[in-house]
Amino acid sequence: MRRPPFAWSPSRRIVLSHGALALGAAATTTLFPRPALSLAARRPLLPSGVQSGDVGADRAIVWGRADRPSRMIVEWSTRESFKDARRVFGPDVVDETDFTGRIDLRKLPAGEDVFYRVAFQDLTDLSATSEPVVGRFRTAPERKRDVSFVWTGDTAGQGWGINPDFGGMKGYEAMRRTKPDFFIHSGDTVYADGPLQAEVAIGDGQVWKNLVTEAKSKVAETLAEYRGQHSYNLMDENVRRMNAEVPMFAQWDDHETTNNWYPQEILDLPQYTEKSVALLAARARRAFFDYMPIRIDQRDPQRIYREAKYGPHLDVFFLDMRSYRGPNSTNLQTTRSDATDFLGEKQLRWLKQKLVQSRATWKVIAADMPIGLEVPDGTDWEAIANGEDGRPKGREFEIAELLSFIKKRDVKNTVWITADVHYTAAHRYNPNKAKFQDFRPFWEFVAGPINSGTFGPNALDMTFGPEVKFQKTAPEGKPNQSPLAGLQFFGHVAIEGKTGVMTVSLRDIAEQTLYSVDLEPEA
Repeated sequence: MRRPPFAWSPSRRIVLSHGALALGAAATTTLFPRPALSLAARRPLLPSGVQSGDVGADRAIVWGRADRPSRMIVEWSTRESFKDARRVFGPDVVDETDFTGRIDLRKLPAGEDVFYRVAFQDLTDLSATSEPVVGRFRTAPERKRDVSFVWTGDTAGQGWGINPDFGGMKGYEAMRRTKPDFFIHSGDTVYADGPLQAEVAIGDGQVWKNLVTEAKSKVAETLAEYRGQHSYNLMDENVRRMNAEVPMFAQWDDHETTNNWYPQEILDLPQYTEKSVALLAARARRAFFDYMPIRIDQRDPQRIYREAKYGPHLDVFFLDMRSYRGPNSTNLQTTRSDATDFLGEKQLRWLKQKLVQSRATWKVIAADMPIGLEVPDGTDWEAIANGEDGRPKGREFEIAELLSFIKKRDVKNTVWITADVHYTAAHRYNPNKAKFQDFRPFWEFVAGPINSGTFGPNALDMTFGPEVKFQKTAPEGKPNQSPLAGLQFFGHVAIEGKTGVMTVSLRDIAEQTLYSVDLEPEA
């Protein structure tokens, strides 16, 4: 059936102003004639801005959300003027997806800036189409060139939400200003288990003032409440501006569902009426896929782990350390079993295969939890380390197997990046200082939080020999520092196209570089 005409004129220049990128239906309209007031009042709106993600050399996801049943339409061009723009008709968005939609743009030119604009056509009145919202991204290069990206985790946790008096989630603006090729959100993209209060007294007469929505007033249990966690973050102008200018690769961790969860868990918490974590996680996963610009694998629609090839110098492998784990426990099992799973056999096999196949200079493993930091869950353990500085046990078996495999197959230049612990650090894993020594030395860099409470430092487990080269944490005895303290962190990676040298820096939201190291690639 022929589509109704879509009245966009690509002949006039658009200005990528902050307002255009951040304000949804209030985006700049210099490209399009303004509708009459009566028509504008009934046009669809885009309350959450636009996003791009999972970008490669020839494809990228473009995401948008309408306020009513609509048809998604995207135009893209390699010219900011949108001259010779190509139009792609996307899905019909209805309440089943909370009016979110995505289009997988294909046959894009490699290594170029791509400008796109998203509009929605009202399904109840095909003559009513939203004003467009504009974004941009850069596709992965096919040839060697300079590449950079940022990463962090932990958004809107521990009671610290969007505070307009503070300037909102300012960490996202600090990341955007580095002009990265892409952004990795390393998990805890929302805090579905962390209700917000309108005001939080900090001390010294300071008060943190949150925007609070109905969904953020209780722990999330229903699908609508989980979706409300994601739509809340998109109320922030800094987040929307970042999303429109920088493509994202999203991971998840625990707080997208509930604190420290594992699939077999049955909750014993009074604030939850639904006790099955498996059911809560299913709803949380659906909301995550609805709101993140992630490419859905049609062969395995629930899969989050995946890879990204971003030019000759860089492959990134995104892990899912939540969905396939066994129960949190003392983590001291002396034999492998389902109870010691962390990545799970299928994901571990996938990662090994991808690392061996990679021809990139650098293989970055994006993990949502650190390797050697102790992360307790009451009297049990939440992450990999078990607090015993000995030979591998429990979940450490998988990591030992992976690290030995990397050494045996001579996989060079692996770097781990992670978040989760709410402070920033640089760790060098040294087999000469480890209880388990069958591995090549490697770096692990920790970043975050980006708009949550600051904690740390965590104790080190010496099974794999981590050495702290740098860390910045909350002051001793003063956990859960609010963003007002300035202890919000992200990591920045720059790879020089000519030499392949990787510079990793850890930064704060004042855009100060706290630590930096140049890593020479091993031939």
